[in-house]
Amino acid sequence: MAALTACIFATVLCGFLGIIFKRNLMMKIISMDVMSTGVIAVYVLIAARGGLHTPIAAESNGYAYADPVPQAVILTAIVIGFSIQALMLVGVMKIARDVPTLETDEIEGLK
Repeated sequence: MAALTACIFATVLCGFLGIIFKRNLMMKIISMDVMSTGVIAVYVLIAARGGLHTPIAAESNGYAYADPVPQAVILTAIVIGFSIQALMLVGVMKIARDVPTLETDEIEGLK
């Protein structure tokens, strides 16, 4: 469990460092996606517990049920992350049409 936690936090850290240090806009978008995936994996790791039953049941026999709210939050985060990534890619496409490069230093120098 500790190794899985370390790998997930390394994924978040790699994505964060990629956003900060990469100068290409496409690499920044990919880094943001990697970081988003890591954050969702952290949330799933925290919410995952063994011995729980599905909350869809006709009878309540005193079982411990899984909370469906974290699952709904994760699905919402995935959909919002996908739509943000699509919006950023459209923005990069519009920039690429006007400017011959995607390097942030050169784009800032042109303005």
